[in-house]
Parts: sequence; structure tokens; C-alpha cells
Amino acid sequence: MPRLVLWDVDHTLIENAGVSKEIYASAFEILTGRRARHAAQTEGRTDPDIIAQLLQMHGESPIPWHRAQSALEVAGAKHQQALTERGMVLPGASKLIDALAHTSGVVQTVVTGNIRANAEIKLNALGLSEWIDLDVGGYGSDDRERSRLVALARHRAAAKHGAAFGDATNAVVIGDTPRDIEAGQKGGARVLAVASGIHTLEELRLAGGRCVMQSLIDTSAVLKYVLAGPS
Repeated sequence: MPRLVLWDVDHTLIENAGVSKEIYASAFEILTGRRARHAAQTEGRTDPDIIAQLLQMHGESPIPWHRAQSALEVAGAKHQQALTERGMVLPGASKLIDALAHTSGVVQTVVTGNIRANAEIKLNALGLSEWIDLDVGGYGSDDRERSRLVALARHRAAAKHGAAFGDATNAVVIGDTPRDIEAGQKGGARVLAVASGIHTLEELRLAGGRCVMQSLIDTSAVLKYVLAGPS
């Protein structure tokens, strides 16, 4: 049975140990020539939103997205070693990716607020990219609205792997924030919410999460949900 698994990256697959905020601060300095006084507010937002808010917090005028994206790419590349040294793969993530990779009919990719270049840097830095098809993902560099990234990833997966992967009922979003839940629901996908970030089980349930887990450690439980039919 076809399944398109749409992973969030930060705080779902990996803990970036503050390196993400350093990347945004570095990009801000590239763009403005001055150091950021305030930390970027992330929490499941897309990179265009994060950069726009960071500029606004510092009284800076809006900057064209192509320049902001270029600055983020440079900043991300500068911090790859820091991610390798300080970041970590969250418990259960590697085992799940491997198990899904060896399950017939499953395609794994990401739906993330990160631009593609930085999502790829994070996954490569922590050894998670082998079984994830980054070409069919949805990224902050594609659209400012996270909820549209699910449909985009489905469209790309269908074009590359066959029409069945474009069916919303075959897609499962796995993420740690209310924005992941909203994106999945608006995209017609099922959602597995994981309380591995700053949001508690109760907060994720209140945000509409129908299947909520504390972590990805219980491989069999996650596989059962991902491979089950639409509810």
C-alpha cells in the first residue's frame, strides 16, 4: 500500500542544540551588517516568516526573499560542522527511517519550514539523508505558508514515484508543533504529532492532534499508525 511519509526536521528527527537560531542570527548579520540583539522565533514557522519577523524585531526594512534565501544558504553552510558536533538524532528516528525504507510502497521525504539547502545540511550533518527523497519534499524556500507544502510534496512525489503518492489519504505528516498538525489537516493528510519539542502531549491534542506520542521510540506503534489505512 503506497505511503508518503512527510517528516518535519527540527525537534522531530533532530535536536539542533541552538544551531538553527545561530544560522538565523548569522543570516541577519549578512543581510544588515549588524549583529542580532534578539533570537529568531521559530516554532514551526517557515524561513520567509522567520526572517521577516527577525528583521521587523530589529526595526529593519523588509528585504527581498532571494537575498534572504542566499544569506540563509551561506549561514547554513557555515554551521554544518557545528550541527555535526552539537546536534543529535532524536531517539527512535534512525530506526524508524530505516524500517520505513525497507517497507514496500513507502516513500519518505520532508515537509519543513527550512529552505531546502539547510534542511539537506541538517540531515547530512547527522547522517539521516540516505533514505529520504529530498527531491520531493516541501520547503520554506517553496512557499511561505507551511500548509501548502504538504500538497506540493504530494504533487512532487506523484510526478516522480507514481500517481498513488499524490493521494492525500496516503500521506502521513510527522511533526512536533501545532503548525505541523494544521499543515497536515489542511493538506488532507493524517498526522502523527510527537511531543519531542517544546509542546506537550496535551498542547498537541488541543491543537487537533488525533494521534499523539511522547517520542518515536516505539517503532512498532509508529509503523502501525503510518501503515494503517485512512481513518
